[in-house]
Amino acid sequence: MTSLSDIYLASPRGFCSGVRRAVKLVEQALRDYGAPIYVRHEIVHNRHVVESLRQQGVVFIEKLSEAAERGRPVIISAHGAPKSVYLEAEKLGLRLIDATCPLVEKVHKKIVRLAQEGKNIVVIGKAGHPEIIGTVGQLDDVSRCQTIVTPQEAESLKFKDEAPIGMVTQTTLSVADVAEITDILRRRFGQIEALAQSDTCYATTHRQAAIRELVKHAAAIVVVGSKNSSNSQQLKKIAVQAGAVKAFLIDDVSEMPWDELADIRTLGISAGASAPEELVAQIVGELKKRYANLKIHDIIVADEAAVRKYPATA
Repeated sequence: MTSLSDIYLASPRGFCSGVRRAVKLVEQALRDYGAPIYVRHEIVHNRHVVESLRQQGVVFIEKLSEAAERGRPVIISAHGAPKSVYLEAEKLGLRLIDATCPLVEKVHKKIVRLAQEGKNIVVIGKAGHPEIIGTVGQLDDVSRCQTIVTPQEAESLKFKDEAPIGMVTQTTLSVADVAEITDILRRRFGQIEALAQSDTCYATTHRQAAIRELVKHAAAIVVVGSKNSSNSQQLKKIAVQAGAVKAFLIDDVSEMPWDELADIRTLGISAGASAPEELVAQIVGELKKRYANLKIHDIIVADEAAVRKYPATA
């Protein structure tokens, strides 16, 4: 039996700026207003973050009508929300705090502009995901808008007329998947309007690049993130596509697949954009206890501290 000898840590990993901002807004609201604070949908898709805030007095709701105490603040999650939610909040007299990720807001602005220009709109994303619901929900008329998520759907996509096409994407999708779908759309429909840089956010792009680099060094990959986190799911998927012998998506150290690692010498670790760094630290700490002379390496693909602001235009 071989023994684990080297750990490779992806950098960047874990919280992105949008998630960090959203969590700070909730924590600040708790300090300013006390409990309870209502949050529409999970503030971010991470079980540990949600449970920690719940213990501090945050009540997570899906409908604004579930806010039992109408005078209390209601926070919009980082995924954003349809325009109808803001209108409903105004009618109910609720005090809204908007924690929508600025990069998601950028997509919202773009889809509204595309609609105003009379274009047919392709939304690349998972139809039931809160971010896509919020993005499509910016439109008053969705008759020109279609949501797809696979190359097969791109191949069969049809519109009622030949109006120019504009495109937006879910910010947490695989960069490679978005590029493949975009190529199909361009082949079928000619020139379409996409952003100069993909709607996929820089944090997602960096974490996916780091996973691909990890696979060059490590046989097995562990991604820390909750099962309902789209960006975490994508990291595991990319690890497999890049050639990892084994890849796992786990919530925390309690889910470490120790038996599966029995024949592994090199292990790569990353974390989705909604996973706290402390979860990675706990895993590394347990690995050090179990394996003597373990070597830790940092695989750095980007410096997010150098990204000083969000793109301002759509």
